[in-house]
Amino acid sequence: MSGGRVSERAARLDAATPATRNRVVDALRAAAIAVVVLGHWTIIAVDADGGIQPHGVLDRAAWTHPLTWLFQVMPVFFLVGGYSNGLSWRSARRKGTGYGAWLRARLRRLGVPLVPLLLTWLVIGVAVVAAGGDREAARLASQMALIPTWFLAAYLLVILVAPPCLWLWERFGWASVAGGVLLAAVVDAVSIGLGSPVLGYPNYLLVWAAFHQVGYAWLDGRLVRPRQRMLLAAIGLVGLLLLVGLGPYPVSMISAGTDAISNSSPTRVTMAFLGMLQAGAVLSLQRPLAAWLSRPRVWLVTVAMNRRIMTWFLWHLTVMVGLAHLLLGLDARVLLPEPLSGTWWLTRPLWVLVLLVLTGLVVLVMGRFEDPRPDDRPAPAPWRPVAAALCVIAGLAVMASAGVVGPGGALWWWPLLPVVGLAGFGVLRLPGARRGQG
Repeated sequence: MSGGRVSERAARLDAATPATRNRVVDALRAAAIAVVVLGHWTIIAVDADGGIQPHGVLDRAAWTHPLTWLFQVMPVFFLVGGYSNGLSWRSARRKGTGYGAWLRARLRRLGVPLVPLLLTWLVIGVAVVAAGGDREAARLASQMALIPTWFLAAYLLVILVAPPCLWLWERFGWASVAGGVLLAAVVDAVSIGLGSPVLGYPNYLLVWAAFHQVGYAWLDGRLVRPRQRMLLAAIGLVGLLLLVGLGPYPVSMISAGTDAISNSSPTRVTMAFLGMLQAGAVLSLQRPLAAWLSRPRVWLVTVAMNRRIMTWFLWHLTVMVGLAHLLLGLDARVLLPEPLSGTWWLTRPLWVLVLLVLTGLVVLVMGRFEDPRPDDRPAPAPWRPVAAALCVIAGLAVMASAGVVGPGGALWWWPLLPVVGLAGFGVLRLPGARRGQG
């Protein structure tokens, strides 16, 4: 496309964007996912002798751990999610749209792009087992490729409770945030005290739901003043320093094999304070960001990134795992330098460029699933999208920790559970469905 046509298209998009739209929300969403993608491609090491190492860089270089306070940006996505979900639910209330229809619409946006990824890994897992392949390698590959789904499972949990949480925010304000953080701290105390990560699982909901409230605060103009943002950032920083310095929590905000416990698996209360620090910092830049995003070409790029953001997020590790296994299978040692060596650092830009191109090709094919057909069906009973969401959450949670292949063979029911749940409970609009079917 020529420069003139790009400028014309950018100008049209800019003119069509309502003045009330907060463009910073879109920019932060795109930036957060971009950091996640690039971070995964860097942190995961591929060694010609050691194979794929999920936390290779963090395990080999402790000096990288403080950097995760910058690069663990999942809190930013929940900040944006709070703003967007609050705006969406209030719009639904004004229009008289019920919880069932609202939740189904949110699930369609997140669930439809997920289906081809799950079916792809279902086929890979079954094929590896049928061919007598290395089951442990397939388990690790699928587990790593599906790492992004732990976040999606947690985000779906928060979406389920977003409307009542918005009521809590409207009724109690910042106390609803403090209450959620306090409950999460109690869960952490029990989980860490008893040495049981499983007991910490409720914090996938408590921590993220509590911090999700900060997005409501942003939406309601409770973080407009510089002093408010600085105070939020200061609370986050002081809380992190105390928890890491005096408590049992590690420095790294991303799981590292060298740490006794993880801040992110399960989610710990430290992530809420990290979110406050990051929210206060990024919102302090809202005014210059908004001015920058008012440029038509910048806004065009932002909108384009958001249009396919789920596809990039879901597929970026599948592409990386596939390329890594190809190079390992070919014993291409010259293309797999020792992680953290000088050659390794020098070749990181090339590594990222190749992965960008390959993932971009996948996005060209799979991105259309982010454009589901219009849904004109009657509103469903609320229990139906809730049941569908629970099926998705259960399947994703298991696969993120166990993959799709186990010692006994393919775990085919876990990738199928979200798909069957989405289809069976009416979130997916199946081919041939008639207008008016719910």
